[in-house]
Amino acid sequence: MKLFLSALSPNRLLAKTRGLGRLPMLQAKKTASAPSSLAVATLFALLAPLACQSPNLDETSSAKPNGARASAIQLENAFPNITFSQPVEMTHAGDRSNRVYVVEKGGRIRVLENSPATQSASLYLDIQNRVATAGEMGLLGLAFHPNFKQNGYFFVNYVKENPRETIISRFKASSTTANQVDPATEVVLLRIPQPAFDNHKGGKIAFGRDGFLYIATGDGGGGGDPLNNAQNRTNLLGKILRIDVNGNNKGTYGIPADNPYVGNSNGFREEIYAYGLRNPWRFSFDFITGQLWLADVGQGKFEEIDIITKGGNYGWRLKEGNSCYNPETNCDQPGLVAPIFQYGRTEGVSITGGTVYWGRRQATSLKGKYIYGDFGSGKIWALTFSGNKVISNEVIVDDAGSISAFGEDANRELYILDFGTGTIKRMAVQ
Repeated sequence: MKLFLSALSPNRLLAKTRGLGRLPMLQAKKTASAPSSLAVATLFALLAPLACQSPNLDETSSAKPNGARASAIQLENAFPNITFSQPVEMTHAGDRSNRVYVVEKGGRIRVLENSPATQSASLYLDIQNRVATAGEMGLLGLAFHPNFKQNGYFFVNYVKENPRETIISRFKASSTTANQVDPATEVVLLRIPQPAFDNHKGGKIAFGRDGFLYIATGDGGGGGDPLNNAQNRTNLLGKILRIDVNGNNKGTYGIPADNPYVGNSNGFREEIYAYGLRNPWRFSFDFITGQLWLADVGQGKFEEIDIITKGGNYGWRLKEGNSCYNPETNCDQPGLVAPIFQYGRTEGVSITGGTVYWGRRQATSLKGKYIYGDFGSGKIWALTFSGNKVISNEVIVDDAGSISAFGEDANRELYILDFGTGTIKRMAVQ
């Protein structure tokens, strides 16, 4: 696989190590400065053997449409006067305001008017002193309560130390127009114990049409899921969870009555909605159909896209994409859900999930297509899916930078977060 290592900037070179089972794009650092020459030399030593490998020959036919190209989409800086620190999420509050919120991995949320003319972003929430930021840990998710306009509630996903846990907690804004939230309003809903590894923490949270909060968790880290967490339904790692933030049958939250393991006698956690995931790096709900689209970062061969359904087992660590992983052969078992699409290392090394586009700026060319990217290669694709079948998968941007997330505003317009430069881009009107 030709990585064209010499053409990579030091920060983009760091991204390539994600194919070795890590996500360096989320490594904690106070600035986006380049790594030391020693670090770059070490990475070259690690990656040089990969550059000599031939392209994967066992890619399934689902990966072949990657060669197709659509008309190029031009990107522009959505907020040219503002730079963020390691942005990993952008969303809105659903309150009919023109404000958007940007999550910074180090433990801050910033709020700003959604306009290219905006000059600054207020510090909405600062919990840096609670957040562990080594490796892929950090403040990783934000979701506003469906009734935020009435109750002021929003929810975050972050990792802490001593002990190391993923925390799902709630904060309360004094009003929908508040520019700052008191960290003392935090109420912890859920604690998820994490192993010693600092990678594969997932992090995305979002409310579904059903009003329940969905939570993505990684397998906890370490190459190859050494603890086999993703297939273990007695813990919450490597899963999609679904909880009722308005309920209390678990103390600070409730379990939806139709969750797949409600009342089971096997010790399976009732919060589980789906399982068998490695490191789900961003999911979203299709605004029209309600389908849950998820991107799962691969181990060493394939990146995959899944449509998540209740009770589904998405295969990891038994399989990576459509191929056996552990065991190396005879890995199929009843009930495994295959990805709808996968791609190999010739296209990228770390998928970043996006959303099905229903905005207006690109309504003609992209309407109804799933837009996603790759952090390592910087490519953005538009995938057309119909009747449980991928119709096409077209490259629409060749290099959008270090794509850590796709954001959406209240008009369902799409934004691209560049982790390395701290900029947020959008698609120019065609």
